[in-house]
Amino acid sequence: MSKIAEGLLYSESHEWVRVDGNVAIIGVSDFAQAEMGDITYVEMPDVDDEVSAGEDFGALESVKTSSELVAPVSGRVVARNDELEDKPELINEDAYEAWIIKVEMSDKSELDKLMNAAAYTNIAG
Repeated sequence: MSKIAEGLLYSESHEWVRVDGNVAIIGVSDFAQAEMGDITYVEMPDVDDEVSAGEDFGALESVKTSSELVAPVSGRVVARNDELEDKPELINEDAYEAWIIKVEMSDKSELDKLMNAAAYTNIAG
């Protein structure tokens, strides 16, 4: 069974969001990394790129498959986890510590469309 962290918000495409003021810290769920297997590459946008809720912002690749990363919120990328370029396996080791990007949100109401841990358990538990 996948680990589902409390206090985070989740999208149907298995990204998680930790809210810090007006910044959304975004990663992929434990369920997503377990389904993919050993992650070998993380494609991320650059700092200052704009992302839009519901649209792809990057991709994960594993030995088995490739999966698009879908932005749970819209805004401007203010940081990216460059450590994942050399160590993509950090997502496999702890999906909730290995964030991918941080986004300054342009519309916080988009968070209302995401699921809490209890609701996410229904699709990934």
